[in-house]
Amino acid sequence: MNYPIVYVPARNCVVSPLNVRTQSDPEADAELEALIGETGYVIQNLIGVAVKRKKDSYSIFGGGRRLTRVLSLIEKGKLHEDFEVPVMVLPNTKDAITLSLAENQKLPTSPADECMAYKNMIEKEGKTPAQVAARFHKSERFVLGRVRLADLAEVVFEALRKGEITLEIAMAYGSNPDVTRQAAVFEEMSQGYYSTNASEIRRRLAQGTYLGGDPKALLVGREAYVAAGGRIDPDLFSNEATERWIDGDLVDRLANEKLAEAAEAIREREGFAEIRVLPTTHVTYQETYDLRPVRAELPPLAPEQEARCEEIQAELETIEERASDEDGEGYTEDDEARTRELEAEYQAIVERTPVLTDEQKATALAYVVIGRDGQPRIHEQLYVAPAAVDDEESEPSEVDGEDETVEDQASGKPVISQRLADELATMKAELLRLHVASDPRFALDLGTFYMADKARQRYGGGDLATELRSDEAPSRVIGFQSDTRAAEEWAKLDAALDRSWTDHVDVRDRYDAFCTLPEEARAAWLGWAIARTIHAVPAGKTGSAFIDHLGQKLEIDVASWWRPTAKNYFDRISKASILAQFEDVGGAELRQRYGASKKHDLAASAERLFAGDMHIGADDKARALAWVPEAMRFETIAPQAANDAEPSDDGLADVTVCEAEPQDDAPIANAA
Repeated sequence: MNYPIVYVPARNCVVSPLNVRTQSDPEADAELEALIGETGYVIQNLIGVAVKRKKDSYSIFGGGRRLTRVLSLIEKGKLHEDFEVPVMVLPNTKDAITLSLAENQKLPTSPADECMAYKNMIEKEGKTPAQVAARFHKSERFVLGRVRLADLAEVVFEALRKGEITLEIAMAYGSNPDVTRQAAVFEEMSQGYYSTNASEIRRRLAQGTYLGGDPKALLVGREAYVAAGGRIDPDLFSNEATERWIDGDLVDRLANEKLAEAAEAIREREGFAEIRVLPTTHVTYQETYDLRPVRAELPPLAPEQEARCEEIQAELETIEERASDEDGEGYTEDDEARTRELEAEYQAIVERTPVLTDEQKATALAYVVIGRDGQPRIHEQLYVAPAAVDDEESEPSEVDGEDETVEDQASGKPVISQRLADELATMKAELLRLHVASDPRFALDLGTFYMADKARQRYGGGDLATELRSDEAPSRVIGFQSDTRAAEEWAKLDAALDRSWTDHVDVRDRYDAFCTLPEEARAAWLGWAIARTIHAVPAGKTGSAFIDHLGQKLEIDVASWWRPTAKNYFDRISKASILAQFEDVGGAELRQRYGASKKHDLAASAERLFAGDMHIGADDKARALAWVPEAMRFETIAPQAANDAEPSDDGLADVTVCEAEPQDDAPIANAA
């Protein structure tokens, strides 16, 4: 049945007690009021009945919020006193509650549709962001944010439209306007454990970008960056220090060029033997652990400075004698003040800044880094420049050369050094730790087993290769950094952990705060805590069998995560061993083709071969890409004899042994 709609003064309407809505949202009410005030009309009619014995008055049971907002606008003077509202007039209140409930059952607009609506109002209706913001009682920043979401990469926006991701996750992707980067990160994370972690999404999108206030950005300069084609995130609410420079590769290139230019000028001016450029704000221990610092010399005091020091000491002695005189009053306030003044003057004279002689500079290595203000500067510590070593003299020793024993060649396993064995074990452990940390359910089972199995053993437990207390497993190789993909992913995983609970001082507060974290945040901490305990165990040593078993259960594809390079493997084994691996991939013909190569060149060729960058047959290439040294495989290897040297529980025994050996790379018979 069609009921009439009449326009009546809002002042003649009251909200009916039959209206089912008793509570509202102040923010939503403010938005509705702003919309009515900006447009000057009520979009949807009200529903009510005429009030008996009161002419032209109506009781409203559908649209009470709209009526209340109109009356508020009239009170504020934003609508005129006789402003009229459309009312559908029913003959009675028989169905009032039913209609009121139905009228309030509205389907909210999806976030994707809302974003497109804001964008279309600006682009198709010609409104400014400020006008749209005023109409819906939103901030201009809110409107611009929704418009940015409408411009998300198509695959991300479609996921928002379908409800596959939340508005919060979409906003995380919108933190970087580069749609290509958005799509790449979405594809990368869509199947991962952190696909719904907004912080991790923002962190990955920010990789390869810089803030305008970053020291490297300050070094390059905004004008130079833009002139070179660099893009800047068009965020209207950031300043030059907080704006994001999108093209990180360009920033890196320009910074390296500018820093290299500054370093050359410094070298010529100061006369250093060698300059090394580090496009960072500090020099890490890894850069200098094997270098010897240069000790600067204190300049001698000038004759007048020596004379003044003697005068100061004489006056201090006079004050002390006067204060200790039996007839004296001790130190007076003037004596104490004068003593402090003299001591300060003495310290200022004798505390000279050390200086380098020209001879020291001529043999010194200096690092040029970026200051916090973006200016190139010389790192305060200089080092003795390493002596130049002829390439031929740096050839590997007989162990790394061609003089393998008959037994070694017959076994098909190259002789590798203890150091290399430990490095391979370290990289293998990194890979396992990453996979354990990425699978909290697996880590939970593993951790429970660790605790239970160790608890039942009074002694031992070394075959589990772990420290359940979650102490970080000791490093087998001092100063070694693998730079593997697993190590990089571990750093990302570590950075994504929710550390908000660690801000509390009291342990009880920290515990309570930790317990309030979302389940996924606590699960991430569990995976991290269990995984970091895993030891690096060389193949065949006690504990390696269990390490391999875990890798097999996790189905880790080592070849897709780690590839042998000249640096991490081929430079460390003999030429004959490399050629044997060439033959395994491409037969005798491939071995003969590279048989005359020098060791260094052969190692470089091997890196290309096993990275799939060499032109060979499809089958040979597949074998090369699938190959990893036996020591990096998660495969069970027969344990060594019982009298083999074992590392101590604290992980320090191996360090002592390595230091005592005459060569760091003394050979051990170990599978590669």
